[in-house]
Amino acid sequence: MANLPPSHYPDIGQLGEDLVDQWLQSTGWMILHRRFSCRWGEIDIIAQYQGKAGGAKRQEGDKGENSSLITQDSILIFVEVKTRSSGNWDAGGRSAITPQKQAKLWRTAEIFLAQYPEKADYPCRFDVAIVYCQQISKNLTGVTVIQEALATSSVAGYKLKLQEYIPAAFDSSIDDG
Repeated sequence: MANLPPSHYPDIGQLGEDLVDQWLQSTGWMILHRRFSCRWGEIDIIAQYQGKAGGAKRQEGDKGENSSLITQDSILIFVEVKTRSSGNWDAGGRSAITPQKQAKLWRTAEIFLAQYPEKADYPCRFDVAIVYCQQISKNLTGVTVIQEALATSSVAGYKLKLQEYIPAAFDSSIDDG
């Protein structure tokens, strides 16, 4: 079988991000941005949680229709998605979140907040999503034991599983050292 050109293969990273995006929305998050990029780097998903059912409330002292709607439960998350296949070298993507990568994510988040100052007062968190990807074999036979996943998807000949979601995966106060 001839090797197909790289353009023939789906972007596995994007498929993993799509799965995490759908899962976040199903759990009450509103996606604000996908693949936000600037000179410092890229953030895969930026999402906002707008508090519990019942809607947001005006902050104390706010008056008028255009007041900021923020609840105690409002939060912004900056999500790094790591999509890996079996036999990967970096613990499913966990060891790819180095201090240098964390600093890049932090700087990129600062640029996002500067571009969207109305979001600057929200508490922020850096999360990591670990997605396992496996090519679907047409000849698959037998029984396999699979660890339970938070979400699954089959697309473009691949089975994707949101294996782990790590809220507050690293501290947002990164030294520039």
